[in-house]
Amino acid sequence: MVDINITKNVTAESKIDAPCGKCKADTKHLVLTDVELKGREATPDYLIYGWDESYQIIQCLGCESVSFKKTHQNSEDEDHWKGPDGYESSYRVQTDYYPNPEEGRGSIEDEHLLPAKLQLIYEETLGALNINHRVLAGIGIRAIVETVCKDNEANGNNLAEKIDSLVTLGVLTRDGADILHKLRVLGNEAAHEVTPHDNVQLGLALDVIDHLLTGVYILPHHAKAKFS
Repeated sequence: MVDINITKNVTAESKIDAPCGKCKADTKHLVLTDVELKGREATPDYLIYGWDESYQIIQCLGCESVSFKKTHQNSEDEDHWKGPDGYESSYRVQTDYYPNPEEGRGSIEDEHLLPAKLQLIYEETLGALNINHRVLAGIGIRAIVETVCKDNEANGNNLAEKIDSLVTLGVLTRDGADILHKLRVLGNEAAHEVTPHDNVQLGLALDVIDHLLTGVYILPHHAKAKFS
């Protein structure tokens, strides 16, 4: 038996931070109206499967454009990590906005300076993000990381080892490698588990990719041209 509880206007008239596709930034939004749904279902093995969803119509307090925000989490989708008191976990919250705030996102400056194969993968990944093809965008982000490792002759038997090798080679800082490991996991989930990450996570991931490509390829090209 499924038990569903629906409540309305729990967060109406409150203000939240959200990405605005017109302002191209995170801005304050007013919640115009909302619906929250909580579902619980007993499974054959006497466990309870639960899910929570919220739906909000929000308005940017800058440009006044209206958009739709949806969040979802369920009891079978957890993140696990090692904390100070042992392994911890929490339910993963997926957040999506409509229209897609990443729609119309442009490429990095001087994209033509990237190696040809890397430029192709980058353009296709950006295109997938622009039209909200989230699984393909996640796979593309992993492919970009793999191509950077291959292009810089990183050593290792798998992508994790190759990312760490970029630190030894002086291509990345340790902090940069840690970020790439997060993108690697994101790409793994997209490629092997067909997990669609939300458009906000993918937008942030591509921000990291833009900084990576700028630091590894574009800035060194300009520095060599001007100082050699």
